[in-house]
Amino acid sequence: MREVVVLSGKGGTGKTSLVAGLVELIRTERELPIRAGFADVDVDAANLELVFSSRLIQEEQFFGGSVAVIDSDLCLGCGRCREVCRFGAVVNEHGRYRVEALLCEGCGACEYQCPEEAINRTRLLAGKWMRSSLGGQELFHADLLPGRENSGKLVARVREQAREYALNQGLDLLLVDGPPGTGCPVHSAVTGADLVLIVTEPTAAGLQDLERVLGTAAHFDVPSQVCLNKVDQYPEGAEQITAFCRSRGVEVIGRIPFDRRVPEAMVQGANVIAYAPESGAAQAIADIWGEIKGLFKMEGPLEDSEQVEPGAADGVPSG
Repeated sequence: MREVVVLSGKGGTGKTSLVAGLVELIRTERELPIRAGFADVDVDAANLELVFSSRLIQEEQFFGGSVAVIDSDLCLGCGRCREVCRFGAVVNEHGRYRVEALLCEGCGACEYQCPEEAINRTRLLAGKWMRSSLGGQELFHADLLPGRENSGKLVARVREQAREYALNQGLDLLLVDGPPGTGCPVHSAVTGADLVLIVTEPTAAGLQDLERVLGTAAHFDVPSQVCLNKVDQYPEGAEQITAFCRSRGVEVIGRIPFDRRVPEAMVQGANVIAYAPESGAAQAIADIWGEIKGLFKMEGPLEDSEQVEPGAADGVPSG
C-alpha cells in the first residue's frame, strides 16, 4: 500500500481542489482500477466530503488533552491557583474562582499547588472523527471543535484509522489531504508516507512556503514532488519556482492553469473533474494522476499488504 500526502505551505493554494480531482479520477478509473482509500486530515477545515455525495458510516468523539476544574465546595478562595497559572485561565468572579476552559492548557500546576485538593483535570472533548462512504471507496475525516487546539493528535487519529482500514482491506493507495503549514499537524500527517505532493503558487510567498514544506518532508525522509497551481497568473514566478525545484532535485509533476470552472464547481458542491472534465484544470489534474501512477508503478503488480490489528499502524506520531 502506497500513501500519498498532499500538502501546502498555507491554506487556499488549491490543495483540496487538487485532491478532490484526484479522488474523482480514481473513483472513475476504467483502464486500470486502483483500490484506494482517502483521508482528509486538515481537521481545522476538513471539507473534502463537501464535493462528493458521501454517506456517514461511523462517528467517534475525540478527546484531546485535559482542562482543570475547580470544586467550589472544596475551594477556600486562597487564590493560589490563580497565582501559579501562567496562562491566565483562572478567574475570580465575586470571590469565587473558576477555570476558563478555552485558556487552560491542562498543565496541572494549579492542581498540584491547591492546598485543599479542590482542583481536578478532566478530559476535554476536542472534536470527532468520521468514516464516510463515497460509493465504493471510504473517506476518513474529522471536525475540530471551535477554540480547540490542533496539536496533531486528531490528525494522527484520523490517519491511523485510515491506514488500518487501507492495510486490512489490501488497498493499493491511501490518498491524504493534509493540513497546511509546517507545524505539528503536518508532522503527524507526513511521517511514514511514501510521497509528499506539495501544492504551491507562483509567487514570492509561494516559493518561501514551498521551501519550508520541502524542508519538513526532508526532515522526515519522505520524497517530495511539486504541483504549481494557477501557473499562468505569473509566468516569471512559475519559472523561478521551477528553477528552484531543479536546483534541489525536486520534480515539478503538475502545472495547473487558472480556471474559473474550479470555483464554479465548488459553488455547485462538485469537483472540477466531474463538473467540467474538458477544462484546463481538469486536464492538468488528470496528467498529475498519470504521473503519480507512474511514480509508484501502479501499472504493475503491487506487493501484498499485511493485515494489521487496530491500533497497530506504525509511523504515526501521537502529538
